[in-house]
Amino acid sequence: MSKTIPEAELTLTGISSMATRLLLAELAADYHVQSGVRVQIDSVGGVDAAKRVVNSAQTGEAFDLIFLASDAIDKLIASGHVDANSKVDLVHSGVAVAVKMVANVPDISSEAAVKAAVLAAKSVSYSTGPSGVALAKLFERWGIADQIASRIVQAPPGVPVGSLVARGEVELGFQQLSELIHLDGISIAGPLPPAIQITTTFSAGVCSTSPNKSAAKAVLAFMASPAAKAAKLRQGMEAIQ
Repeated sequence: MSKTIPEAELTLTGISSMATRLLLAELAADYHVQSGVRVQIDSVGGVDAAKRVVNSAQTGEAFDLIFLASDAIDKLIASGHVDANSKVDLVHSGVAVAVKMVANVPDISSEAAVKAAVLAAKSVSYSTGPSGVALAKLFERWGIADQIASRIVQAPPGVPVGSLVARGEVELGFQQLSELIHLDGISIAGPLPPAIQITTTFSAGVCSTSPNKSAAKAVLAFMASPAAKAAKLRQGMEAIQ
């Protein structure tokens, strides 16, 4: 006869994109203190995270939870890899601009100022995630995409843009504020101005193959609750209530 594992002894597994890595680590630690349930979350590039869930049956990897941009979760629901009734929106996350610590901080107070800063920079970097896609479209709308194409350094999946800025490999970096605020060696010029701010909603869901669905849903209920709001603010994100 198989032994049922008491919920307090459970270890749930999850996978996420890099933007929510620090937030999820903090919330998982808080939840463990509260419930005794451990939540181990692997944070990688968002595209890789989705692929690993899709291919889990072939690779043998097992995930209870996945945390990605809302539209990516929707795609996994549509393909049957995430339970449709488990989706929870967790945070809104905006994009900020970073330069190396010793550099002059550019003016990014308006759309025109950001465009001028981009045109003046010797190199510009953004991620492979949703914010990077949106920035590429913004540069096209401004009509400067071809002009700056040779200066674009796209950070590989899972590599923080801020780390390239800190090493001096990139002059101007754009990424979610949550991925920049705890990095050494950079200065944050500020968030993008409201007219061009890129806001991503990060959501979560329970993987269809999870054997621990009720426990996984309890984790998400905690992460979406008012008890998690302070952690979200500390990590540069806006709670969704």
